[in-house]
Amino acid sequence: MSNGDLVISADFGTSGVKVGVVDHALTILARVTESYPLTLATGGVAEQAPEDWWAALAKAVAALHLEVPDLSERAGALVFSSQLCGVVCCDANGVALRPCLTWLDKRAAPLGKKLVGGFPEVHGYKAHRLLKWLRIANGAPAKNGMDPTAKMLWVKEHEPEIYAKTHWMVDVKDWLVHRATGEMTTCPESANLSWVMDTRLGREGWSEALCHMTGIDQRKLAPIVQADHVVGPLTAQAASDLGLRATVRVLGGTSDVMASTLGSGEVEDGALHVSLATSAWIAGFFPDRRISVAHSYATVTSGLDFRPLLIASQENAGSALDWVRSITGGAPAETAFADIGTPQKDDPFFLPWLAGERVPVDNDSLRGTFHGLSLRHDSNALRRAAIEGVALNLRWAMSKVAREKGAKTAGPLSIVGGVASNATFAQTLSDALNRDIRVCSARHAGMLGTATLAAPLMGWAASSTEAATRLKSRSSATFAPNPDRAAALTERANRLTKLRRHVIRSYS
Repeated sequence: MSNGDLVISADFGTSGVKVGVVDHALTILARVTESYPLTLATGGVAEQAPEDWWAALAKAVAALHLEVPDLSERAGALVFSSQLCGVVCCDANGVALRPCLTWLDKRAAPLGKKLVGGFPEVHGYKAHRLLKWLRIANGAPAKNGMDPTAKMLWVKEHEPEIYAKTHWMVDVKDWLVHRATGEMTTCPESANLSWVMDTRLGREGWSEALCHMTGIDQRKLAPIVQADHVVGPLTAQAASDLGLRATVRVLGGTSDVMASTLGSGEVEDGALHVSLATSAWIAGFFPDRRISVAHSYATVTSGLDFRPLLIASQENAGSALDWVRSITGGAPAETAFADIGTPQKDDPFFLPWLAGERVPVDNDSLRGTFHGLSLRHDSNALRRAAIEGVALNLRWAMSKVAREKGAKTAGPLSIVGGVASNATFAQTLSDALNRDIRVCSARHAGMLGTATLAAPLMGWAASSTEAATRLKSRSSATFAPNPDRAAALTERANRLTKLRRHVIRSYS
């Protein structure tokens, strides 16, 4: 108890932070969600103020003190996970000089294309640059400019006065860890996705060659630390803000992708899970680096002994469902898809590319569409199409990822995230994939996965992955495919494949 017996786990997403108090049994004793604004504007702008993240955390922890009255004495560790691919420009003291360019920010798309393109070209990439990126980093920046590489260059080109004052260019979680400890660090996932990290076995670290090739100043990049590394205790100011002892230890933390992987319990090599929130991704650990240039996915180097973690991201999941919900009457999210009628043979098709797409086609200019609308279609038909469209989009991505050597394609598929708690969607995904679905701690898998990082420090388990395996048995629901519906969705998926080709061609 001198060092505390509870962990405070904070999972920072696009729209808010989920903060929980977790005990040795990985049970959430109390939890709070606090939102913060996202500024969207024309030209692809999607920004957040870093201080809003910290204010939301402080508000959430204050609420947790009411739920766990002795939290101040019992909290032993604070761990963060967060959205990836943000860029926060900080001065030498870690003060943000401008709002964060979040992962959704696409204003750097022209710079992204310029950075990677050129003759001779392979899949939209200049051949010799692509080869260097693949050899050193096991991937390359997305052409849509959403990766940190292009964002850093955008600040350098369009806001030179900010760039000149910038001492650190870091991701969301990195800024939070500094705000808590006064130490600036980054995690391997964030470093990898800046595409200036050497991810080769035994060489993990910033690559001077890639920094030179891209024009990224290596001096502005933070030291890379492991997810379970103790960065330091809380500063006096942070302890005061959070109402905690200054002896509370803060770990290096991780990305939302690895947090959800740990939270799903799928930590064996080749075991995949699907995370479904604003966006969606298929992820899983593999024993070595993997990449598909043609389908825009790869492994990134994770913060657990640099273990390769495959990530295949799709831009639209919950965001697409929320949009369809809003244009069809705006029913509450909890009930909007609960009673939408029986699927019909002539239901419209829906392509959920409302913010472009990444996997298995990397094209930020793609846009969504309903196809096959008729006068008889009503709001329920549009909602059925939306559920089906997101599920079949995931089927499309899974058909590529499942080809990877060692990928486990038998047995239940674990899903996590807010959309996973939607029973209509979970059943549709089961039918679309013709596979059993296991819903994990849907809305809190990221929080629990983040907490497992502190398990070795707290003496709860020998390793974070050992702790995570305990979560695999915690299913909130299971779904089995309906044979008739699975056959119908296979037929519709085949028709959708032809439609996709025409739509993709129209944007090329």
